[in-house]
Amino acid sequence: MTNQFDWTHLQTFLAVAKHGSLSGAARALIGSQPTMGRHIAALENDLGVRLFERTAGGLELTPTGVELLDHARQMSALANQLSLTAEGRTEAVAGTVRITASEVMAAFVLPPIIKALHRAEPQIELELIASDQSDNLLEREADIAVRMYRPTQADVFTKKVVEVEIGLFAAKTYLQAHGTPSALTDIAEHVFIGYDRDTQIIEGFASVGIKVDRHFFPFRCDNQLVCWSMVLAGYGIGFNHLRIGLNEPLVEQLPVEIDIPKLPVWLTAHAELKTSRRVRTVFDFLAERLKQI
Repeated sequence: MTNQFDWTHLQTFLAVAKHGSLSGAARALIGSQPTMGRHIAALENDLGVRLFERTAGGLELTPTGVELLDHARQMSALANQLSLTAEGRTEAVAGTVRITASEVMAAFVLPPIIKALHRAEPQIELELIASDQSDNLLEREADIAVRMYRPTQADVFTKKVVEVEIGLFAAKTYLQAHGTPSALTDIAEHVFIGYDRDTQIIEGFASVGIKVDRHFFPFRCDNQLVCWSMVLAGYGIGFNHLRIGLNEPLVEQLPVEIDIPKLPVWLTAHAELKTSRRVRTVFDFLAERLKQI
């Protein structure tokens, strides 16, 4: 056994352990399956142990692999912390900043803001993760997160920048076919588009005294872009940011008086990045422009 090994091989070990296969690790690390296999073989040779066993379902950790996994994770966390600390000290504005935002925010709200940022800071490259999943800033999956809730991770700084109004909308084609509801008492006569596992809309109805369950919505999907597309297609009534709906000529805002809670918009970055000029520039630019929505 050698006392030294390739750090890249350890990253591959963590990826294979997480995804359970060489192909899954290859997708995560943007590599090839044969390369992942060579990395694991080399690491096992360097350490003198067997890390994985092949099974019908993929690769499973051996008892030794399980024992070493915790140590590998600790090493990865320390390496990430080293990178974050170094990044926090950089004075360069040029470079890449990775942003994660909800799919609706990424598709409808951020594009003109990113365009303006590019004009103001052309040396900054942006990578945008359009996802409603909570990306882990501590593991550098993103530098900045734009979320509709306050993140609770440790070692992050966060700022509430605005509250977004929500509206109730339907396609003009739907309203022509089914009429326009004018009060909450009319909702039973109409088709609503809801979420699948997400309970936000059900809880919103409950807050105004209307009890419904998931079966109230004949179409359900947790992807908000898909739900909005169903509204545009004339399937039924749905919710969206007020500004997005008012700017869409295919739909109309419904004249139903309902107190829909506003959604807060939070910007979050890792605490070590407070002193990174590049990340701070993007963070401050986003905060200022998002206030205008």
